[in-house]
Amino acid sequence: MAQAATAAGMEPAGVCPMGGSGAENAPQAPRSSYAGAPPYADYVGLDRLLSLQTPRTDEPTEVSFLVASQVMELLFALLKHEWSTARGLLEADEVAEATRVLRRSVRQADVLVASWDLLATLTPAEFAAFREALGEASGFQSHLYRELEFLLGLKRPAALLPYEGVPDVHAELDAVLHAPSLYDAALDVLRRRGLPLPPADPAARLRPHESDPDAERAWAEVYATGTAHPDLRDLGETLTDISERWTRWRERHLAATLRALGNRPGTGGSSGAEWLERTVRLRVFPDLWTMRTSVV
Repeated sequence: MAQAATAAGMEPAGVCPMGGSGAENAPQAPRSSYAGAPPYADYVGLDRLLSLQTPRTDEPTEVSFLVASQVMELLFALLKHEWSTARGLLEADEVAEATRVLRRSVRQADVLVASWDLLATLTPAEFAAFREALGEASGFQSHLYRELEFLLGLKRPAALLPYEGVPDVHAELDAVLHAPSLYDAALDVLRRRGLPLPPADPAARLRPHESDPDAERAWAEVYATGTAHPDLRDLGETLTDISERWTRWRERHLAATLRALGNRPGTGGSSGAEWLERTVRLRVFPDLWTMRTSVV
């Protein structure tokens, strides 16, 4: 066996290439005993985490629906953390570090999009078996989802109305609504670099950001051949990646709704798929898309 192992270019078991038995260089297995419980469960709060899966019916597919919803909420919280961090870095003119954080968030957004796979096989009959137990609960009531929309520049003061009965959540949302969005912070960086943008309009920052000719021209200059701002171009491309993932998430939401619900009204009182189709067409950071026609 030793001869065969050597012929294959491998060292036989128990032989160290540098001499000796090699025991001191053997891979170390994880610990197998602890004074108490292994610390991993405590670190991730495993008992609490697993106690949150409490379906309201005996329908097996409700567990998938519930877990998928909880996974999305965790990812919403993670993206909120990352995008808020990146916004602060942009406000401090740390563009490269902000872009690094945003690139990391793109991978997290990929996981968020893929989380719809957990519901990809949900049939109308399976959803109907537990839908009544949801009452008026809808994913669009998620305050974390609303915070992400505000961070992306999709701001509507009326979006706070459902949370008037929850003062802490309402105050948190109101603070994000009135703070600069991630995109506002990016445009402010362009202003400080001397790119052709008028001063920010505080009132406009409380409305969904729409394509703006001045912002388009500024980004087109950033992207122009021989640009003097390669870090801003990298920032623009990473923001575009985020915009694309957000659209993909909404497209997957629409597909999952059509698959499980058809064109029936949504649980939250919306017209369901018809309303979702309209939201899919709303791009975040629209200037980064429209300016590409004029880049030379």
